[in-house]
Amino acid sequence: MDKRLLSVIVPCFNEEANIAYFYDELMKNEQFFESKDLELELIYVDDGSKDQTVGEVKKLRDKDERVRLVSFSRNFGKEAAIYAGFVKAKGDYAVIMDADLQDPPSLLPEMFGYIEEGYDSVATRRVSRKGEPPIRSFFARRFYRLMNKISHADIVDGARDYRLMTRQVVDAILSLGEYNRFSKGIFGWVGFNTKWIEYENIERLKGETKWNFWGLFLYSLEGIVAFSTMPLALASILGVVFCFMAFILILFILIRSLFWHDPTPGWQSLTCIISLVSGVQLLCLGIVGQYLSKTYMEVKNRPKYLIKEEI
Repeated sequence: MDKRLLSVIVPCFNEEANIAYFYDELMKNEQFFESKDLELELIYVDDGSKDQTVGEVKKLRDKDERVRLVSFSRNFGKEAAIYAGFVKAKGDYAVIMDADLQDPPSLLPEMFGYIEEGYDSVATRRVSRKGEPPIRSFFARRFYRLMNKISHADIVDGARDYRLMTRQVVDAILSLGEYNRFSKGIFGWVGFNTKWIEYENIERLKGETKWNFWGLFLYSLEGIVAFSTMPLALASILGVVFCFMAFILILFILIRSLFWHDPTPGWQSLTCIISLVSGVQLLCLGIVGQYLSKTYMEVKNRPKYLIKEEI
């Protein structure tokens, strides 16, 4: 059997404490890789780290030539790092994994088994959110439900970026060259035959998460804007509803003035109505602004990342 190549893509941002540990855990599967005639390339994509992440990767490179490094000139975000990993991956198969070991390498044999059964992609999802703040878990679940209702992308609750794919799937993802990327939506949008594996949430080995509530909220907005036009439709519906309400209110005031000659009292209620309508208008403008801003970034055609160093 000809040797096949597996590309392991590891986006990193300030993960110096986890680089070596991740490598050691991954290499526990080396006997499995050999049994399947799989060669390995390990691509660490450094997303502009401020610590010694690059230095730790270089140490691994000195003892294992299968280790590769792509280092950005600054922090471009995890989405750019994932895309860069796909661009640099040469493998017949590719898998995305976090360096903090929240994506257990021990699942790889099971995942590859499903690929051999004929699946194009094997994805993972967490069935619990142990160690995560309750309010963050609550909003995360609401986000997944909302996305599945308003978009055509199949986004599973608890889905991780940890996913093993065939070359065909990787090429399909690379064919989507958009600047504003939301990988979970892209994975669902391209389709293909996907097998889902469930596992309990694993807390990161060392260091602190780079995601806070505000960052995740902005990321969720990216996903909604990238894969659904429903907010635009909602803004239009709200506009029609409030125009209709205003028309009814005008008729009511005219009829009241003509037949009862009663000047319209209640400036407080009128102020509240004006404030409410103004708020809805600003909301709708904000929604339109989000889509315009994404269009603006797309037409600029800037590169998704800049490489400072590559090994």
